[in-house]
Amino acid sequence: MMGMAGFVEALMMIVFIISPCVYGKGSSNHQEIDVQRLLKRFNKPALKSIKSEDGDIIDCVLITNQPAFDHPLLKNHTIQLRPSFIPKVDSMYTKKKAKAMNQVWNKNGECPRNTVPVRRTKKEDILRASAESFGKRTHRSIPPEYISPSIGHEYAIMDLRNGKFFGTEFVMNIWNPNVQAFGEFSLAQTWLVSGEGPNLNSIEAGWQVSQQIYGDTNTRLFVFWTSNGYQGKLCYNLACPDHGFVQTSNVFTVGGSLNPVSQYDGDQTEISMLIWKDGENWWLKIGEENVGYWPGNLFTSLGNGATTVQWGGEIVNLKTDGKHTTTDMGSGHFADEGYKKASYFRNIRVVDETNTLREPQGPRPFAPNGDCYSIKVGDGGTSWGSHFFFGGPGQNERCP
Repeated sequence: MMGMAGFVEALMMIVFIISPCVYGKGSSNHQEIDVQRLLKRFNKPALKSIKSEDGDIIDCVLITNQPAFDHPLLKNHTIQLRPSFIPKVDSMYTKKKAKAMNQVWNKNGECPRNTVPVRRTKKEDILRASAESFGKRTHRSIPPEYISPSIGHEYAIMDLRNGKFFGTEFVMNIWNPNVQAFGEFSLAQTWLVSGEGPNLNSIEAGWQVSQQIYGDTNTRLFVFWTSNGYQGKLCYNLACPDHGFVQTSNVFTVGGSLNPVSQYDGDQTEISMLIWKDGENWWLKIGEENVGYWPGNLFTSLGNGATTVQWGGEIVNLKTDGKHTTTDMGSGHFADEGYKKASYFRNIRVVDETNTLREPQGPRPFAPNGDCYSIKVGDGGTSWGSHFFFGGPGQNERCP
């Protein structure tokens, strides 16, 4: 297992690897050796490997040998193979179920029992990191009350705060938004937040498009966490050698591509997510599959539950040409276009102190740049329960 010293060494090595080659052929050979050394460190031995049609290679790694256990806090961790309970459902609530969803790699095979599918790190992933740490989150998805709009993050979200929440469940449709610049991203996700300043804790999950992180424009499933207010080393999925998310499913790959995606005025592809606190750990369930969990000892303030829950979309606007980005949020269409045209979250619920899923009371919309990206709260009393539409095209006549 690799501790902090080993991690720092790996990051310093990456910076060397991507530096311009000015020392001739010998340096080039040394560079290749260092890349291979990093790949060996990041990629765990696989019982089976699956080549996906999207270019990914999925390694079926023994559940006990997955990247999470390189984290120093998980050195002697005992794996919780399944949750001890599933939150109860408010008996008055009727939910419209989402169809089962698969990832692209599932078409070409499956991982055996007692293994977990891990997206293989490739040479180009390391080289693409440039002067940044490999897997590090450079433009991180930050709950909007904690940042200044000048940083370049823009939101269209629903915000529920000043309570005690032990999880959330929702269904959202999946899109493949256009992202203009290499360093920008577009995502739809949930945040479960507690604490403040350097003690801010956040658990996050959803889908995103980021060429900087993944090297392509595919829509991908992601997970994330922070326990120190987004300071220092921050990583998506399992991209860092000691990320900490413990995967138990042999079906889903965090970081894996999602396809098909929704079509404008056509078929809608959805994903159902449930995150809840089970003892000390925070579990993630997608559809009927328990994917894995964030171990409780990774966190400080989240040990007592979340005080804020948010759902919605976010983009990064780098203004690379001096104008607002054309990066889409959601479908790239405004919220008031509605079903089959705009992105949405539906059947939103939160887990209360009795471990019961209930509709959120008093969430507020937050879309400060509505001419670029908007939000519209849906009417209640339907099979969609608490829901909203969101999104937009970015740069347009009203958003120069």
